[in-house]
Amino acid sequence: MNKALFLDRDGVINVEKNYLHRREDFEFIDGIFDVCRHYTALGYIIIVVTNQSGIARGYYSEADFAALSEWMVGEFKAEGITVAAVYHCPHHPEHSGACECRKPMPGMLHAAAQEHDIDLEASLLIGDAERDIQAAYAAGLKTAYLYDPEHKCGETAATATLTSLRELL
Repeated sequence: MNKALFLDRDGVINVEKNYLHRREDFEFIDGIFDVCRHYTALGYIIIVVTNQSGIARGYYSEADFAALSEWMVGEFKAEGITVAAVYHCPHHPEHSGACECRKPMPGMLHAAAQEHDIDLEASLLIGDAERDIQAAYAAGLKTAYLYDPEHKCGETAATATLTSLRELL
């Protein structure tokens, strides 16, 4: 079985910008490539799991999201990093109803585990919100880090709170 480094997108891979869907607005967070290289060298596969309610809200389309994801994966590849998959939840309870994939639900993590033969207990997640941490634990992960450089999140059930991604190196 594989072990995975699960990454939230907005706020972990890129600087949080509301309903980000354009390449020109995408800004990688310092250290993300180094962390991914480090965990790849340790035998982890890289998987992105991201809530994208902007689709349900009509701010951008599935095609917009797919194009940005393809570009982002290409940028990782240019840095020598393979992103095995990008999972997204296009739903929002107020616009499209409840679902099993929107974090804090573990649906995206379970789908990734099934499709990529992932040992969830041996995997870890980096998120920037408590819903990411909740999804990780609900899926059976034992390790979940909260990336919170500005100390906005307060109390957390995370394994540890990071103020720099490089703390994981």
